[in-house]
Amino acid sequence: MNPTVLLLLIAGCLMLQPLSTDLYLASLPHLGSYFGASPAAVQQTLSLFVIGFGSAQLVSGPLSDRYGRRPVLLGGLGIYVVASIACGLAPTLPILVASRLVQAVGCCTAVVVARAIIRDAYPPAEGARMIAKASSLLSLAPLLGPIAGSYLQVSFGWRAAFAVLTVFALLMATATTRWLEETNASRNPAATRLRPLLRTYGRIAASPAFWAYALPGSLSYAGIFIFISGSSFVLIQVLGVPTEYYGYCFAFGVSGYLGGTLLCRRLLGRLGLERTLTVGSTLGCVAGIGFLAAVLAGIHHWAVVLLAQFLAMAAHGINFPATQAGSVSPFPQQAGAAAGLFGFLTQVAALLAGTAVGMSHDGTLLPLATISATTGLLLFAGAGILHRHRKISV
Repeated sequence: MNPTVLLLLIAGCLMLQPLSTDLYLASLPHLGSYFGASPAAVQQTLSLFVIGFGSAQLVSGPLSDRYGRRPVLLGGLGIYVVASIACGLAPTLPILVASRLVQAVGCCTAVVVARAIIRDAYPPAEGARMIAKASSLLSLAPLLGPIAGSYLQVSFGWRAAFAVLTVFALLMATATTRWLEETNASRNPAATRLRPLLRTYGRIAASPAFWAYALPGSLSYAGIFIFISGSSFVLIQVLGVPTEYYGYCFAFGVSGYLGGTLLCRRLLGRLGLERTLTVGSTLGCVAGIGFLAAVLAGIHHWAVVLLAQFLAMAAHGINFPATQAGSVSPFPQQAGAAAGLFGFLTQVAALLAGTAVGMSHDGTLLPLATISATTGLLLFAGAGILHRHRKISV
């Protein structure tokens, strides 16, 4: 299969996740007005998506191990299309929330299968470089998504975002049908049987080599989700940034992720998988501690938040390609299950981080900075503690 075509297909699958959240961020306040619902009720469209995305990965990965990557990917895209149409036509908020949950199932299937395809087609180091290339394209989604979503909301209303998501998924399904070749050469008939599946997850979870990448990867994702869930509150409500400028502020932070993925590709060639992750975890720690130090020093300015977000996302751009590739590399016959468990752990970390941000918000920058610093320290410590096990897996 043409490597360029494969890269574009993988990038498109990975794009579904950020597009599914970022494209309608600007519509969240309008959903409350449209349905006469509280902000907490509207937030369920995000929280249920995270829960569905994380949980479904435990199933979609093994399904691709048993039946192959291509049919499971097409099934996931089909679910996504139907759920996106249901979101766009939802007459009530509960139906929208339920549709978002189903949409998350299709979305996570595409993401998990994309990660497993990389493991099928490439050795670990080359797989990390492929993920880094795909992540460079992927970063366009969170970079442009909030800005495009703002204009869609102003011009057509909140349903327009889901219409765009439907069209994008249909294009991906068409491209998959036409160009994607099956990459799973050793299908496992027992992959979805309950007892073997539990044993598989138990074996993966018991492997220090898996946690050597899964723990830093999850903490790195939590580090950026802190800003995804909390930056709008501190920028708009605390620091007085006009709402119409928020999309551009968020895009600036995401440009750090783009830079991180580009840097990751260079670092992998020069330093290898393990030392690249060391660089990324160090940068993530510096971002969090620097943010907290600035706030404690009395520097309460929007530029501080944007710089911290930029550095945290740059660190994630370095960390995530390495951790995704490294976490599945010890399990060539269970790549789908390993990718699913990795994805589940990242979503659990995101849910915990987002919950902590929401519960601690007090109208100042201190809670956000404290959580960011704590996560950065945990990221650095976790990567350091598991240092020797990373050598085993590469």
